[in-house]
Amino acid sequence: MAEEFDLIIIGSGSGNSLITEDWENKKVAMIDGGTFGGTCLNFGCIPTKQYVYPATVAAKAEELHELGVTAQVTSTDWPAMRDRIFARIDAISQGGLEYRQNSENVTVIEEYAKFVDPHTVETSSGRQLTAPQIVVANGSRNIVPEIEGIDHAKVYTSDTVMRMPELPERVLIIGGGYIAAEFAHVFHGLGAQVIQAHRSDVLLRKSDPEVSARFAEEAARQWDLRMNHSVTGISENSDGSLRVAMDHEGTAVTADVDVVLLAIGRRPNTDTVNAAPFFDVDDSSQLLAVDEFQRVLHQRQPVTGIYALGDVSSPHQLKHVANAEMRTVAHNLVHAEDLHTTDHRYVPSAVFTHPQIAQVGLTEPQARERAAQEGFELAVKVQNVGDVAYGWAMEDQVGFLKVLANRETGELLGAHMIGEEASNIIQPLIQAMSFGQTALEVARGQYWIHPALSEVVENALLGLQTEK
Repeated sequence: MAEEFDLIIIGSGSGNSLITEDWENKKVAMIDGGTFGGTCLNFGCIPTKQYVYPATVAAKAEELHELGVTAQVTSTDWPAMRDRIFARIDAISQGGLEYRQNSENVTVIEEYAKFVDPHTVETSSGRQLTAPQIVVANGSRNIVPEIEGIDHAKVYTSDTVMRMPELPERVLIIGGGYIAAEFAHVFHGLGAQVIQAHRSDVLLRKSDPEVSARFAEEAARQWDLRMNHSVTGISENSDGSLRVAMDHEGTAVTADVDVVLLAIGRRPNTDTVNAAPFFDVDDSSQLLAVDEFQRVLHQRQPVTGIYALGDVSSPHQLKHVANAEMRTVAHNLVHAEDLHTTDHRYVPSAVFTHPQIAQVGLTEPQARERAAQEGFELAVKVQNVGDVAYGWAMEDQVGFLKVLANRETGELLGAHMIGEEASNIIQPLIQAMSFGQTALEVARGQYWIHPALSEVVENALLGLQTEK
């Protein structure tokens, strides 16, 4: 006989915030067999950025000679860095778990679960739970390809690499996406020799092509970037190091390193909850299908009381998107008569590599396609960071901001930046797009602090030469 609850939440990341005061007098079950708090807190956004920051400071110190200052990073205390980071994170995770365990109306089950019917789940130990409302928020996991030797103890993923005992001297990173880009910067900045092996000829494929190309140039300048290199096998040398075998356009090559980081992407955990027999799961992406109200679908129709949020159902795989979807679900669970939607129109993202990258809206090829379909003239402006006053001070020769707009209406269609603090500099454009401000309204409707780096946004918008 299944235990009855009012609400079952599968996953303790963003799903943990669903338990609001609306559920104080109701029975809630939270099920998670992983580390409490989810990927962002324990393995993703937060700890990675705590490594990124010192790596960025170190990288900038090495570059100061261009400004007439000699500086050098002499050593990196990886264990101290690791312990500082995870002492705080582990305490937050454990504190969150204990708080939920001590909540009178919440039953925490530290097991994995799978669906046995649309409103019933079974945990790893065979315990069955049922509820009229269930939220699937169990995230994603690293993709692990079938490569000989991929299970070696010195082959890490983003879930495990940050807890290594020591900083390795030589690292080979497999992948060309944002995880690979960030960790390549981390290890290079902290003093390791880095090889990045990517099977195609394009890095950061979802980025604007001009940004992707500029980053490839900068990556190759900083570490050993090997494009069109497919890893075919990993074996251990007699000294304990690893030999990585690769295929480069038909030619066999090898590299000897101390550790390998597998960073080719993540896949949604739809299979671990046995979603496919009961709900729609995309054959290609493996995403759980939801409608605009975050309701899970079966045969393209919403299943009553079943919602999903975050990486298990979102192609964006971003914490700020998961949090927005959580707020939608939190409302809809208790307001069936007034359902809210999640605004996915202008989802921004950033890559905390070196230099930093940020983007929102359409890429230039996408914008040109839309312009052709709708019959308007596309305005494009690429503003170099080095052409504004603060950029002069930095002697910046790399960074730029690209903005895209409808020339007649001034509607902003996209923004893409590579360079200093890109994730912060792009924020006014995210806000403008979200609130429907035109290019000229943003550029001339406010003061821009001179000579702040944000002037790159002002100059880019004026350079569009839109009518509004």
